Amino acid sequence: MYTDIDHCTTVQESLTGKRPADEQTFASINILADRLRSIKKLHGSFLNVEFSPHVKALVEQESVLAIS
Repeated sequence: MYTDIDHCTTVQESLTGKRPADEQTFASINILADRLRSIKKLHGSFLNVEFSPHVKALVEQESVLAIS
């Protein structure tokens, strides 16, 4: 099973071109997004925490590919 660090590394390496932005990348983003939502529910100080614009662009890219 992947740890949070593995998921972060997967996304980071996809953003820097060290690995393709593939199914594993998007699975890692989804897992991290779920965990972020959980953290936001636990404590209000995390409400403004978001993914970087680069990760958001990657997610949008996946959405465009899924529609095509």
